[in-house]
Amino acid sequence: MPLLRTGSLPWNPALAKAAESLRAGLAGAGPDEWTEFDKAIEAEGVARHQAVLDGIELYRRHPYRRALPPPAVLWRQGTTSVLDFRAGPEPGSGGLPVLVIPSLINRSYILDLTARRSLLRYLAAHGFAPFLVDWDAPGAEETGFDLTDYIAGRLCAALDAVVAATGGTVALVGYCMGGDLALALAQLRPDAVSALALLATPWDFHASREAHGALMRALAGPLGRVIAQVGNVPVDMLQSMFAALDPTLNGRKFAAFARLPQRRAKARDFVALEDWANDGVALAGPVAHECLFGWYGDNTPARGGWRVAGRVVSPAAIRCPTLAIIPERDRIVPPDSALPLAAAIPGCRLVTVKGGHVGMLLSSRAKTEVYGPLAKWLVRSALHNTGCATPRPRTKRLAVISSSDGRNDRGKDSKRRTLP
Repeated sequence: MPLLRTGSLPWNPALAKAAESLRAGLAGAGPDEWTEFDKAIEAEGVARHQAVLDGIELYRRHPYRRALPPPAVLWRQGTTSVLDFRAGPEPGSGGLPVLVIPSLINRSYILDLTARRSLLRYLAAHGFAPFLVDWDAPGAEETGFDLTDYIAGRLCAALDAVVAATGGTVALVGYCMGGDLALALAQLRPDAVSALALLATPWDFHASREAHGALMRALAGPLGRVIAQVGNVPVDMLQSMFAALDPTLNGRKFAAFARLPQRRAKARDFVALEDWANDGVALAGPVAHECLFGWYGDNTPARGGWRVAGRVVSPAAIRCPTLAIIPERDRIVPPDSALPLAAAIPGCRLVTVKGGHVGMLLSSRAKTEVYGPLAKWLVRSALHNTGCATPRPRTKRLAVISSSDGRNDRGKDSKRRTLP
């Protein structure tokens, strides 16, 4: 209040004019008017906090539980597996093989959240042979993994399994950090990769965020010692890092959720997404060093310093057809970070969409802005590569996989959700 009285309160530029009008209007107010104004501000603040708390409690008690029937497991090694979303089990079924690679930081089912919000089930329904890498949480072996172990080891073996199962070269689709892994895999195994699609994939980690790089470099010593002692970056620490990108997001989204009719699909979609967001996994210690202090601290990918299996990961070395889909309102991977990667890959086709990092996959526009264009591009790229079967007409056999629409039997699970 003293800062408001003197006009020295710092305002968002978009609010500065309205704030000055408010200050001028209160300039002649007496003590009683200021007391009433102060009470009004307090009441509004309490109401907003209560709305957040109401939203959190509604989320914790919501009856939705993920109930999608799981796809078959094609291949498994350690905690890593490849999930088979093909519409039919016979060899070669489903048309063009597509291997989708998610980030190591979050659970893979963001790409198969519900029957209505699933990139994998969409591709299967449109005649592709889609497979999803499921990293799961690092086990005893994976805790010592670096990115070379994951890419030259696990991903190469997973790619070989898909090639053996389908009899042709494979298109790679990488989401977020998974796009960086897919890029390195395409460079290592050009013989087995027919096309490469990068969804919201970061590359220049200092673009518009040099301060983050300075912070990571400053934390390299103390945080590095914590990682060495624990062996990984715990889930809660990762959640805190993501929350720091937009500190007011949780308050806004839970207050908005409190206003939703709780039996509607939109409320179920919110709960499904929050369940996924709160179902994180730890990041293996060597990978954390490579990403936090290498990628974010020293910007090794954009500076040509990121190596996998002893080779510099170079976008210029990619020769297969490549597509980059970049959301304009992405706060996790700002466009300034993703665009340099698209520009560095010869002949890369660039598509920008209006959504955010997760919204590009799950919003009501996802099928028209991302799923559909991606599927069409995959078909066109397959026509330029020998040995790749083109997608067959959509099949109703997918119903074996997607018989549930994500709704839940209310009586099956009454446990309250907990937040990290």
